[in-house]
Amino acid sequence: MKFSYKWFLKNGYPKKNGFKVFSTFTCGGGSTMGYRLAGFDVIGANDIDANDIDERVAKVYKKNHNPELYYLCDIRELNKKIKKAKVDKRLFNLDILDGSPPCSTFSMAGNRENSWNKEKQFAEGQKKQRLDDLFFDFIETVKLLKPKIVIAENVKGIIQGNAKGYVIEIKREFEKIGYRVQIFLLNSATMGVPQKRERIFFICSRNDLKLCKLILEFKEKSIPYKEIRELPTEKITPLDYKLWGKRRKKDKSICDINLRLYNKNSRFNSYIIRENDVIPTIASSHGCCYIDEKAGKKINKNTLIQCGTFPLDYDFLNVKPQYLIGMSVPPIMMSQIANQIYLQWLK
Repeated sequence: MKFSYKWFLKNGYPKKNGFKVFSTFTCGGGSTMGYRLAGFDVIGANDIDANDIDERVAKVYKKNHNPELYYLCDIRELNKKIKKAKVDKRLFNLDILDGSPPCSTFSMAGNRENSWNKEKQFAEGQKKQRLDDLFFDFIETVKLLKPKIVIAENVKGIIQGNAKGYVIEIKREFEKIGYRVQIFLLNSATMGVPQKRERIFFICSRNDLKLCKLILEFKEKSIPYKEIRELPTEKITPLDYKLWGKRRKKDKSICDINLRLYNKNSRFNSYIIRENDVIPTIASSHGCCYIDEKAGKKINKNTLIQCGTFPLDYDFLNVKPQYLIGMSVPPIMMSQIANQIYLQWLK
């Protein structure tokens, strides 16, 4: 099935295939849209406590996806509700349980090990909590609901360095509760997404189903910036603009220019995007900037939306598009995975 990165919510989704999904850590609904594009029925979602940015993101999700079920609470609170049977009974008969536990503590950019076993905020304005524990709380949800299939997404950094220990423990915990685990490293640029985004997917099937080994091989042609470029209008900082004016062909970021001219290792997250490049991973950080090489301005909002394969009529309300896109699985990335699970396992 071919999924277009340029699409609109107003055009609706394909006919449902009859299989039910519940999404946790749902954020803006990148996964939700991906499943729906592949024909799945997303019956509801869960996200963490209402706390400034969380509350605003929850409003965005409800506005765009109109969920039948929505549990706005910490996943540990959701687990308590499940134990007391204070959730919709359909959650106990799911085809897929989806989740993207916050993953900043495993990212190769940042403190990594220094953040483990400590409370921190995933983003400014968000509730402070132990982020490296959340994957195991998600596994507790799996244990309680016993879905047929589990899909959990995380950053590539979780399989690198000391974080590999977490992967071993995650796999062991899934196996303890009766699931077979496959781990995939996928790049969205090979899946019809105009963005280089490498992510780890834990895809688990319940042992009693005795499903075959899942094969995920995506080889779609990469989509360069020039195919989605719209004329940018938003200015970058005067300092970045001055440095941009001194760029050379090999420079990938403002930091490259800073290092060459002033031996300063700064502004590494101000990327210079050329026409033939595939845009690098869209990050949620407010300090991350994507600069059009020709114009010396921030890439156009519609261009950014298409990089994330969000629908062009998505209503971000008062949340910055880059934040929400950076926090979400690209819908087309998830639709490719969901479609293969349907074809190989469920159909």
